[in-house]
Amino acid sequence: MTTRTATITTPDGPFTVIERDGAVLASGWTADTAELIGQIHPTLLAMDIEPVDDLGPITDAVHAYYDGELTAIEGVPVHQLSGPFRSHAWDVLRTVAPGRPVTYSEYAVLAGRPAAVRAAAGACALNAAALFVPCHRVIRTDGSLGGFRWGLEVKTSLLERERAAG
Repeated sequence: MTTRTATITTPDGPFTVIERDGAVLASGWTADTAELIGQIHPTLLAMDIEPVDDLGPITDAVHAYYDGELTAIEGVPVHQLSGPFRSHAWDVLRTVAPGRPVTYSEYAVLAGRPAAVRAAAGACALNAAALFVPCHRVIRTDGSLGGFRWGLEVKTSLLERERAAG
């Protein structure tokens, strides 16, 4: 079991991905792998992480996304572990279409627990696989952005890119 990492240059800054067996374990707009490691469930992470220049289909999907093929990230496998609701909520996030953000309340409904708005927001906050599990597509009920681990500038850029392409 080899865990690999690569940093990809994007218009929003360096985007680092940690993967194992072709599945994303963690990703985000940072060049610091250590910043991502703490987000990975300990049972998923191998002791040695091998830096590489390219992660093949994962790197290709990131480039395709930034080139306007917004659905390219949907086919990339993601492996995160948590409780049943959060795991389901992450799967649901992958069904939110580019250019069609949902509110935290709508996200809770999509996840099957309309009263669990805070739990849905928590799933966004604890999502380790940014971009591939598009938590940036969840906004506040009043239309404001809410939070984003990688900064509101990146969230704004992603939402504008998706709105323009849609």
